[in-house]
Amino acid sequence: MIKKFWAWATATNTREIITLLTIVLLIRTFGFGLYEVPTGSMETTMLCGERFFADKLTPLFRSPIRGEIISFNDPNYAYSKNPLVKIFQEYFWGPANWTKRVIGVPGDVIRGTIEDGKPVVYVNGTKLDEPYINKYPLVRMYKEDPAQVLKKAEQQAVQAMIREHIDSRYYPLIVEQVASGSEFAWTRSYDPDKPFDKQPFYRLDEKRVIKDAEGKPVLTGPGTPLPKGYGERHQKGNSYWDGTDEYYIELDNHHYWVMGDNRLGSWDSRFWGPLDAHQIRGKILFRIISRDGTDWLLLDLVKHPIDFWARMRWSRFFQCVR
Repeated sequence: MIKKFWAWATATNTREIITLLTIVLLIRTFGFGLYEVPTGSMETTMLCGERFFADKLTPLFRSPIRGEIISFNDPNYAYSKNPLVKIFQEYFWGPANWTKRVIGVPGDVIRGTIEDGKPVVYVNGTKLDEPYINKYPLVRMYKEDPAQVLKKAEQQAVQAMIREHIDSRYYPLIVEQVASGSEFAWTRSYDPDKPFDKQPFYRLDEKRVIKDAEGKPVLTGPGTPLPKGYGERHQKGNSYWDGTDEYYIELDNHHYWVMGDNRLGSWDSRFWGPLDAHQIRGKILFRIISRDGTDWLLLDLVKHPIDFWARMRWSRFFQCVR
């Protein structure tokens, strides 16, 4: 009797657990999602280390609206040719989630150009007002201790020079280029009116700041156009884009033009083109927490139990995002 009861109870619990997990999975996939920002492409609207609540239900019933911030699958992800595996990759486990702002919707004509030395966007012939664009300059910084960066850069420079048969006279230049590349350096929004230890967005270690010959931080001012040759040129019908701020796009019924608010630090449609509507997964609604750090939350708390709390941006907690 006891064995039968135990078997029944075990089977019942197993069914309940499977049912619960199925419901949770469906809600997470088609109801709502939690996202953490890994890059600075949406600064200062969204900062690295912030977690957001996303509505995944609305995109199932209506199309995204111009100006909304959306989450979508990595448009460059190589999906499996197996239909079942592809569905699993698309909705459960596969490409990384990206976040950008919708600039153009299906049927729009988008034109990016340079006016008075600054990039501007026209939508259907009307100049777009973009108050959300990052208004702060970007400061370039080493990701780790400069001495370690220099050591690694020197090793890579030697290997590159041997491989490409480059004259040794160019060694210092090669080292500088390698050290300041994306592998060893990144950019962060910077307020020039405040010292490094009082910055509003990130805790910036001045020792890691890349400086010029005069010892001043290397800054890229807001509104600076992306340089030519920054990306590969693409042409599709009348549309073209090449990774700069000059492009012309005629969107069909299934594509969107999306860009990051941090135009100088965003890998967006200017580089890889229009976004297929099928890749869109949610609409970003609400900022839950804001923390200056990208490590997993609980792991970061265990590793840095005191500093963890000091890196919280309390003023940015629990805010709607627009």
